[in-house]
Amino acid sequence: MLTTFPDQVSSDAVLTTFIYLVAAAAVILVVLGLGLIDMGLVRRRNVLDTWIQKITAAMVGGASLMLGGYALWQWQFNQALGVPHPLLQALQDWWIGGHVTDTAAGLLDPKAVPEADVLQIFLIFFVTFAMATMALIHTGVVERIRPLPLYVMSFVIGAVLSPLTGYLCWGSVSPLTNRGVHDFDGIFPLYIFAGTWVLVLACRIGPRLGAFSSHSSGARPVPHHLGFVGAGVLLITFAIPFVAIGSGNLIPGQGFFGISFTDSGLGLVVENVFAALFGGGLMGALIAYRRRDPSMALLGPLTGLVICGTLFDIGNPVKCLLLGLAGPLVGLGTSMLLRRLRIDEPKVVPLALGPGIVGALATGFIEWGTRTGGYPGLDGAYALGHATITPWWQLVGVVATMTTAAIPCFLLCLIFEKTGTLRVSEQTEIVGLDIATWGVSNFGDDLEPPVVAVAPGSGQVTRPVSDEPQAGVLS
Repeated sequence: MLTTFPDQVSSDAVLTTFIYLVAAAAVILVVLGLGLIDMGLVRRRNVLDTWIQKITAAMVGGASLMLGGYALWQWQFNQALGVPHPLLQALQDWWIGGHVTDTAAGLLDPKAVPEADVLQIFLIFFVTFAMATMALIHTGVVERIRPLPLYVMSFVIGAVLSPLTGYLCWGSVSPLTNRGVHDFDGIFPLYIFAGTWVLVLACRIGPRLGAFSSHSSGARPVPHHLGFVGAGVLLITFAIPFVAIGSGNLIPGQGFFGISFTDSGLGLVVENVFAALFGGGLMGALIAYRRRDPSMALLGPLTGLVICGTLFDIGNPVKCLLLGLAGPLVGLGTSMLLRRLRIDEPKVVPLALGPGIVGALATGFIEWGTRTGGYPGLDGAYALGHATITPWWQLVGVVATMTTAAIPCFLLCLIFEKTGTLRVSEQTEIVGLDIATWGVSNFGDDLEPPVVAVAPGSGQVTRPVSDEPQAGVLS
């Protein structure tokens, strides 16, 4: 059948669609990078199960968002455009079997669905963001969470909570953006949301054996190979510029704008990304040498990227470089606070939550008064640039995001705690998840002596689980 609406698949439309497709693929590289980081930091006997849990959680989160979660984000545009029953219409259009979702773009009237191809690819971009959110959350509780609660959480987050946070804080006519909350690179729905979820989950699930005090079995957190952390960091830094491009509005013939239609440019965004990367990387290396802590050199660049994520579209390289320098300092301070509180979470909260919050608030001060929000062709409450960025609205966005994550996480934890299915057993943690779950041993040639018989519930073994020194992460 010939295309009915050729404008939907014009050369400009195909080019724009391809750019968003590259951005979506780049988010998958972030998931891969997180997997490599975890592979380097977990005990050798948990490597296989760590990969399986991370990949499966990402798949569940992405699939559940595709089922209908994307409609929650599209809800804001139906509201702004005056569509009757905006949420119901969004669900009818954008669930996996909806008319817009399962129809070729060339067959959709642009008067009803403008840029249909772009919106369909943006659905996949959102799917990959849900995958990255779950991969990041899993990073915070590796080696001790059971599969069932992780996958249930993945479904709830992908189907409802992740797109709901995007609806509130990310988009040009979202309820909070329309009042002055500003985000660009998904700092609110990805980093602050995931960091808050991990903070609550880590508090409820408890520390790994031997994390803060010796365990009778000798078990303790032992990095498998820190070299994989460096590979994961480089892969994420390779992907982030492409992800950033997908976090804006590319309008052929007019230019590139932030997701909230702030004035920006492709070149400027990429410059800002690298300035933030260098700021975090240099400060992380300085701290690493001063503290003799290699993890700061490896993970410092990521803190620079996170702390500047809300600034990429409206800042400049000097601002991003200076703010990026603060990323490792905020991450280190967050990690020290967690250790003081005896919360075993040395990765996600110091890397995502601390820098994410500080960066969002800093953007409110740095770009105070910058115009944001609105939609082309609309006036009044949805006119382009009618809202202005302020520190207090950034704070409102932070609080709204943390609340959206913290309360459901706490309730789900209580449910699984009551049924005794939140955390793996002590014996399983000592022996290792690979051998306990999959019957596979990954430490035959390791320095870690094999575990001999473990009496159920006793936590007693005949020799220590590991002779290797413990390495810290952002600590």
